Amino acid sequence: MTRAAAQPHRFAFPAVLVGSCALAFGPWLVRLSGVGPVAAGFWRLALALPFLFVIAALTRQPIHWPGRKLATLVAAAAFFFAADLAAWHVGIHMTKLGNATLFGNVSSFGFAAWGLWLARRWPSKLQAAALGLAAVGAALLMGSSFELSPRNFAGDLLCLFAGFLYVGYLIAVQHGRGSLKPLPLLFLASAFGAAMLLPLSLSLGERVIPDDWTYVFLLALGSQVVGQGLLVYGIGHVPPLIVGLALLTQPAISAFVGWSAYGETLTAADWLGAAAIGAALVLVRLPERGLRQVIVQPS
Repeated sequence: MTRAAAQPHRFAFPAVLVGSCALAFGPWLVRLSGVGPVAAGFWRLALALPFLFVIAALTRQPIHWPGRKLATLVAAAAFFFAADLAAWHVGIHMTKLGNATLFGNVSSFGFAAWGLWLARRWPSKLQAAALGLAAVGAALLMGSSFELSPRNFAGDLLCLFAGFLYVGYLIAVQHGRGSLKPLPLLFLASAFGAAMLLPLSLSLGERVIPDDWTYVFLLALGSQVVGQGLLVYGIGHVPPLIVGLALLTQPAISAFVGWSAYGETLTAADWLGAAAIGAALVLVRLPERGLRQVIVQPS
């Protein structure tokens, strides 16, 4: 393999950032969807399938059935993702939006930690500083809206559980990207996940058909086609540590959504938190021996 081929694609990191920003609108759209929380997850996956199929054909990534071993990995990714959506969407309705965003983003640190474990080394001083800045930034950003109370406890636990499930999904996706192009992988995982979520929604007696399809379509296009599409593409080329920190842009976007949609005031702590996360992303991208290395995977 040539040196150029071994380097991360130049659009991979921007793709992860843009995808994370698109995903940040998900909780708001779930609340506006007009259907049950698990049903919202089903529509997010199901309505995305035709778009993913067409985009895959246009980009010469035809949908195909992988071998048995890879199909098992895709099914595992779908299970973790469907379980994450079910738990997180239910939790979003049971706690504050700030809590849901904060606890759901435990996956950011979990995936970063998994990447360091995979590399079999402790974080460098630069990486540790970036992780510390990101943690402080997330805490500052959510400090004004975060609220621990018995009323929110069950929802908080569900969102925290969903964050750990999402780590499992990200790990499965990164393994799958070693042998499968991003769009076929995302299409198959979405199809399997939708097939898991619909029976669960029906068994819970949720409302499945919305009066207004606008928000479920926006959820499918924004979160699944754009958000997950860019994330699954970028995750094949960007180290897990950087992906994990990039996902922390979601609390920042959530704060701005709260400001624009609900008139929530952005405090000095919010601005400092957003700046700290931005600084962490810049810091972790600085040239450092071994920092930019990533397992080379065919795509």
